[in-house]
Amino acid sequence: MWPFKNKFDKLTREEVVDAICKLEQESKAIEDGLGEKQKKIDDLMKKGKAEKAREVKLFYAKKINALKTDREQSVQRAMYLMYNIQLLQKLKTAIDDNQFFKNTAKVSLGNLLADQKGLAKFLNKTLGTRISSEDILTSADETFRAVEDAYEKNESIYGMSSQDDELLAMFETEEQVEAEQEMFSENHEKEADSTEE
Repeated sequence: MWPFKNKFDKLTREEVVDAICKLEQESKAIEDGLGEKQKKIDDLMKKGKAEKAREVKLFYAKKINALKTDREQSVQRAMYLMYNIQLLQKLKTAIDDNQFFKNTAKVSLGNLLADQKGLAKFLNKTLGTRISSEDILTSADETFRAVEDAYEKNESIYGMSSQDDELLAMFETEEQVEAEQEMFSENHEKEADSTEE
């Protein structure tokens, strides 16, 4: 039991607050980056819709999908940071509570530690949080490995994925609609000209 006590006795509120601030800055940087990535995706979507050459459209589709993957990874990192911030906030609250009880002397540390059931519950909850966090990371690693194992180099570089195909189909549908609208406008103008004659 004493290593637990020593480990946290040396921890100050200022250190925890400092750690929270650093994580919040990191999280803010990721959040700002998400906005930039979304802007790039939107710009590439416009270019892809306007482009006539199929090869260039495929290039835009692949670039959009790569940015979407990068954005998803950033979102996961941001969520991981938020989770860490929440845990540190809980630790800060625990430190504040501990100081409060010390200062008011209404509940001594001895009485807190005497509550073996409460202490066991607290430690089990902390351990459960750690296991849960590690499980998320190992599951993500296994998913990453599974995806890598299924990777076929040539097809991924030069072929079309279903996502590429969906974007290409969307570009071509919009292109077709624009062409039909243009043709309709030209026919309408010709009819207007012929009625004037």
